[in-house]
Amino acid sequence: MANPEKYKRINLAIQGGGAHGAFAWGVIDRLLEDGNIHFEGISGTSAGSMMAVVLAHGLLVGGREGARESLYHFWQDIAKSGALNNPCKQLPWEKFWFGMKMDQSVLYHAFNSFTNWFSPYQWNVNDYNPLKEVLLANVDFALLQQCPFTKLFLSATNVRTGQVKIFKTNEITPEATLASACLPNLFKAVEIDGEYYWDGGYSGNPSLFPFFYHVESNDIVIIHVNPLERPPPPETPAEIFNRINEISFNSALLREFRSIDFIHNLIDKGWIKDEFKDRFKYILLHSISADKALNDLSVASKYSSDWDFLYLLYNRGRAKTDEWLNRHYDKIGKQSSLNLNEKLVKNHHTKTD
Repeated sequence: MANPEKYKRINLAIQGGGAHGAFAWGVIDRLLEDGNIHFEGISGTSAGSMMAVVLAHGLLVGGREGARESLYHFWQDIAKSGALNNPCKQLPWEKFWFGMKMDQSVLYHAFNSFTNWFSPYQWNVNDYNPLKEVLLANVDFALLQQCPFTKLFLSATNVRTGQVKIFKTNEITPEATLASACLPNLFKAVEIDGEYYWDGGYSGNPSLFPFFYHVESNDIVIIHVNPLERPPPPETPAEIFNRINEISFNSALLREFRSIDFIHNLIDKGWIKDEFKDRFKYILLHSISADKALNDLSVASKYSSDWDFLYLLYNRGRAKTDEWLNRHYDKIGKQSSLNLNEKLVKNHHTKTD
C-alpha cells in the first residue's frame, strides 16, 4: 500500500533483450506493487519499448493494478503468439534434457542458419509481424498519445544515418513501437515518414538523454537486461557470439554513462561557474541489473516464448527488485546507488580524474 511519506518519483529506463525482457516485467511488477514509486518518464528500447507502452497504457486506464494486469496479459499473449508463430521453439525432448536453455535447440540453430542466408526481404515478403497483433490487442494507441502524466521515449535506429530516433508520447504508434523492436534479420525496416528504422538497441538501449531535458526528476532507474559483466572470457563460438551480442547492445548505454560521469566531475570539482550550474542536471543513477540473475542464459533464449520460461524470468526480476528496494530505496532523490566511477568507468581516465 502506498505511503505518502515514502512517495518517490523516478524515471524508468528499460533495456531491450527479446524474451529476457520478462525479467524487466518482474522488476516493473514489483515496483508497481510497492505503491510508493511514481514513473514520471519511461524510456524503452525493443522489448523495453513494448513494456513501456503497455505499462503507460495500463496506468492510464487502470492505475497500478491495471498496469500489473496489462503487463501480465501482454506476456501471456506473447507466449500464445509464440506457440503459433515462433520458429525457434524447443522440441519436447530438448526441454526435458536441457531445461529452459535454448543453446541446444535444433530449431533455433536451423533458423539462425537460415537467416544468415536469406533476409526478410526474401522469406518474409509480406512483412508479417505477429507482435503487431499483440500490441493492438493490449494498447489503445490513440488514447496513449494523450497520456497526461507519464512521458514516454522510445528509441529506434535510423537505418540511413545510424542515429537514434526518439519517439515521444504523442508520436507513439504501433509502427513506432515495432520500429524500436525491428531486428533486421527477422523483419523489414519499418518506414515512418519516409525514413526507415531498425531496433533501437543499436543506438540507444535505452536512451537516457531525454531525461536530461524533458522531465523534472533527477533519478533514473535502469533495468539492465543485458549483463554488463560476464567473466571469464568466452571460448566456444556460441559463448563468443553471445558476449558480442551483449556488448553491442550495451555500448550506447555505456557511452551515456561516461557523459554523465563527466558532468558529475565538472560539478563535483567546482569547474562550472556558479551562474551556469543551474543549466546542468545532476543525474542520480540506479540500476536493477540482470548480471547475476540471467548469467546462466545466452542470446539463444532471447528467442524463447515459452510461458514457463517467461514466468521464471518474471520471478527472478521480482526477487532482484526486492533486494534492490531493501538496499537502495532510501537513496532515491538523495544520491546515486550506482557508482559509475567504481563499476563502469574505472578504466576510463580523463583530465577530470
